[in-house]
This record gives sequence, C-alpha cells and structure tokens, in this order.
Amino acid sequence: MYRWDELDAGHLPSLDAPEWSRRREEILSRWLPVVGDLPALCEPTYQVLADEQACDHRRLHIVFPTADDDQVPALLLLPETPGPWPAMLALHPTSDDGKGDIAVPSGRDNRRYGLELVQRGYAVLAPDAITAGERVGPGDSPFHTARFVDDHPRLSPVGKMMADHRQAVSVLGSVPGVDGTRIGVIGHSLGGYNGWFLAGLDGRVKAVVSSCGFVTFAGDPDRQRWGERDWFSHFPALTPMLGRGLVPFEFHEILALVAPRPLFTWLALQDEYFPNWPQSTRALDQVWDLYRALGAADAMATWVGHGGHDFPAPVREAAYAFLDRHLGPATAIAAVTP
Repeated sequence: MYRWDELDAGHLPSLDAPEWSRRREEILSRWLPVVGDLPALCEPTYQVLADEQACDHRRLHIVFPTADDDQVPALLLLPETPGPWPAMLALHPTSDDGKGDIAVPSGRDNRRYGLELVQRGYAVLAPDAITAGERVGPGDSPFHTARFVDDHPRLSPVGKMMADHRQAVSVLGSVPGVDGTRIGVIGHSLGGYNGWFLAGLDGRVKAVVSSCGFVTFAGDPDRQRWGERDWFSHFPALTPMLGRGLVPFEFHEILALVAPRPLFTWLALQDEYFPNWPQSTRALDQVWDLYRALGAADAMATWVGHGGHDFPAPVREAAYAFLDRHLGPATAIAAVTP
C-alpha cells in the first residue's frame, strides 16, 4: 500500500526496469483485485442494425454480445479504400451521446477522432460504454453507475468497460478487411484511460493514444473520484482504502503495463479535471525510462502543452501520424479540422 502523503512528497514507486517481468506480475497482483472478476471472451459475432453510406466511408450501426450476456451497441466505420485496413477501437469521453460524440459528424468539436480516423483509412469501432449512449437504463441518468455496482459486487464499472472493450477488439479483428495484427486504441478523458487500462491486459492492442487520460494519485485534489460515489464510480473496492489515505498502486504502474508497445500521451497544463501535471509528468518520465530500458524509447511519445481538458487539432494530427508510423501507413489521408 502507498500513503498519499508519501506520494505527494515525490516518492513515486519505481518500475524497476531490470526486473520488469517480475515487477509486472507484482503490479498485476495489486491491480486486478481492484478491477474485479473480468468476464471471459466469447466468440466474436455482431448484428448489423443499419448500414449507411457516408460521403467517404461506410457506417454500420451494430450490436455485439458479450460473455456475460450483455449487448453492446457500437458504430463500425469502414473506409472506402481497399483493405486490409489497420483498425482502431475508438473510446468515447464522458459524453451522454457515447459513441456518437466521436464517430459521426454531429459530434463535438475536437472529439470526432473516430470519424477522422476512418477518413485516414482506418477501420474504426466505437462502442457505447455502460451508462452512456444507448446503454442508459430506463429511469437512469447517463454515467450513474449505482445500479451496476449494486448488481455486480465483484466487478467494478471500469472492469466491465474493460471486459466489453476486450470483446470489442475480438469483434473488430473479425470484420472482413481488417488486419487483426494492426489494432490500436484511442480515447479522450474517460476513453483515454480506458484505452491504456485495456491495453495493459490485452496484448492484441498494438498501439495506444490517450488524450487527457493520464493522472497520478500524487497531487490529485480529487482522489475520491476513483472510488464509489453518487455519480460515476470507477473502482468501488478502492473506497475504504481511499478513506484511510492509502492506495494499492500508482497509476504510472498501470500505464507501464502497456510497455513496450507504442504509447502516445497528451497532457494539458490547464486541465481543470487533472491539474496535477507536475506529478503526472514525473511519473511519465519513469514510464519512458522503462521503455528505454526495454529498447523501445521511440515507441513512447508524450505531448505536454497549454490548454484545457481538450483534444486539439495539432495534437490529434501528431497522434494520427504516430499511429501511421506504428500501425503502418493508412491509405487515405484527410486533414484534421477542429
């Protein structure tokens, strides 16, 4: 266990690169009990609910089953160019519209990264997370997880998202024309950390882009957000530990589980939700040291700049170029617009 005051004083846990295999297993032993009992994968299938032709891609409204008898609505975007295509799992931020925020023209400015990626030649799967989009239950409000927490005491809401996203990787890899060896994940905010949470447990994810999705417990003025609360509860199992000023891991340890696969991270200095960028950048330095020790220094890119909790066009352009470099060149390049 780590004490908040020690983390705040700059005592970040070492990633111990020379003993990384052992250290990785030790981190997992503290991480997985907090995540909960993840459902297994099932055979990837999906049902097409609608099939539309956009001006430069095909958009399918689909639903796919999970091993825990759930149904996940998603948008599947396919390029017009011939395959095989690199593919991206696009995870939405905290938006009531869920997948619609990132995968259709009506999405918010600086959030349509799913749409922009299909225009660059990537196949894109954008699922709704629980409590968002089409997955808001009758009588519930978006991102209110109390019903899920009550019904699933052994699985955290984020664990459920991770399980659904693992199944989404299987579904994406089964789509005709998709190169299943070139699948990455991209997300902003909630989608940003869900992306590297997923990749840390699923080696099929070959590249990660996280916008405003990395933060440390160290220096965080709102650490309680990670436990159980009235609104969105991330990890209910953390609640009693947080109440004692303790945490079982620091988040750079979890991010390091992605190594040595390609990782692009964007931190904004005026991020109103994650203001503790000095601590977060020091933690990212440790992760980069691990990448360097593993012979993969060029596989990690960190952008830090002025701005709020946003995914601005210059950063998206850099992120897409990073993906092109590591997943193979996309066949159609489109300009990034706000």
